[in-house]
Amino acid sequence: MSTIRFHAMPTEEAEELWRGGVDAYRNKPETMVSDGPGHPCRHCLQNIDEGEGLLVLAYRPFPSLQPYAETGPIFLHAKPCPRYACEEALPPILSSPDYIVRGYGFNDRIVYGSGAVTPTDAIAERAASLLERDEIAYVHVRSARNNCYQCRIDKA
Repeated sequence: MSTIRFHAMPTEEAEELWRGGVDAYRNKPETMVSDGPGHPCRHCLQNIDEGEGLLVLAYRPFPSLQPYAETGPIFLHAKPCPRYACEEALPPILSSPDYIVRGYGFNDRIVYGSGAVTPTDAIAERAASLLERDEIAYVHVRSARNNCYQCRIDKA
C-alpha cells in the first residue's frame, strides 16, 4: 500500500474558474485551443488534447498570501473534467524526464534544503522520504524547467 497520495487542484477551485471566476491575480483566465502535448490540466492531471479548449491562468496553491506562496501559470480544461481519482499512482501529466520535488511546512512555507530536481520514476520515493520528516506537511511537484506547479503530494 502506498504511503503517499497525489492530489490535483481541488474541484471547488476548478468549478469557480469554469463558472467564469478569476485567477490568483484577479484576472479572467485566458482561453485558447490546445495544439497538442504540453498542456497538462491540473484538475484531471491528463494532457489537454489537440483541438480541445483550455484555460490559462495564474494559480496559487496556498491558502493565503505570504512570501512563499508561489503563483504561476497553469492550464485547465475549458470544460469541466473529472478530478484525478487514482491518487496512489503517478499522474499521467508527469511525463518529463524530471521534476522539482519540494517540501512545505505546516505554515505553507518552503522547507529549505528539501527541494531537488528528481527523475520522474523517483518522485514517489523522494516524496515519501520527505514526508517522513516532522517539519514537512506536504510536497509539491513542479516543472524542473519552468517551476510550474503540477500537483501536491500528501501522506496517505
